[in-house]
Amino acid sequence: MKINLKVAAAVLVSLALCCAAVITVSAVTSEEGVEIPIVMYHSLLKDEARHGKYVISPAEFENDLQYLKKHGYTTILMSDLIAYTQGKELPEKPVLLTFDDGYYNNYLYAFELAKQYQCKFVISPIGYYADQYTDTPDENAYYSHATWEELQEMAESGLVEVQNHSYNLHKSDGSRLGVKKVSGETETQYESMLSQDLLTAQEKIEQHVGMRPTTFVYPFGAVSKGTPEIVRKLGFSATLSCEEHISKITRDPESLFGLGRYLRVSGGHSADFFEKKMHLK
Repeated sequence: MKINLKVAAAVLVSLALCCAAVITVSAVTSEEGVEIPIVMYHSLLKDEARHGKYVISPAEFENDLQYLKKHGYTTILMSDLIAYTQGKELPEKPVLLTFDDGYYNNYLYAFELAKQYQCKFVISPIGYYADQYTDTPDENAYYSHATWEELQEMAESGLVEVQNHSYNLHKSDGSRLGVKKVSGETETQYESMLSQDLLTAQEKIEQHVGMRPTTFVYPFGAVSKGTPEIVRKLGFSATLSCEEHISKITRDPESLFGLGRYLRVSGGHSADFFEKKMHLK
């Protein structure tokens, strides 16, 4: 069989160019990503005297939901971000709403508004307080925390995702700030302490809510040098910080660690917060 060398050479060149194109496209795709605005909320109260840095009114939260709906944003969950790194797609204008600490007023007000507007949010309870208020129920919007039953109800709605905010390390009493390493603590002691607390929260949430958290939310945003590695070893797929910046999620799972969030304080219109502070359009 005779081989036309000119034709064969042309085919080889064509194949090489195609392969190069595929490699180039793959490289571009891996670098591309989606910018994810993330909002950090804490407590919702109607009492104006309590409004401030960590407490906003239910009406302000409702205005936020209305603003996002009006401007075409779709609320998502951490599971959606994780799925994106695995090849799934995200809506055109995704936004993540998060509530730290697991207050009862999140269940009382935020959950009802989420159902009304069909919006989603992430709630990260402090496990110790979920235990305490489950054992001794006290439904007070000012200070109570959501019970495991209330957290389960929210999760089962499909609108709320429960994540890990530590079992009992949400403290700033002068000894340890959140999950930070303290002076004189060895690396072994620190890893043991952190692992025990976070895994206790994992087991409690899985037992009572029916799902195992994928994300660790740093109390106060406090992190020590070796903390991220320990968190990864414990099986978490993502972490949320308190640094205010827009995070870019790519197909690389590593892009899910240290995600930035903007603290929503009371006062001002929703448009001011989203457009002037977060620079959304």
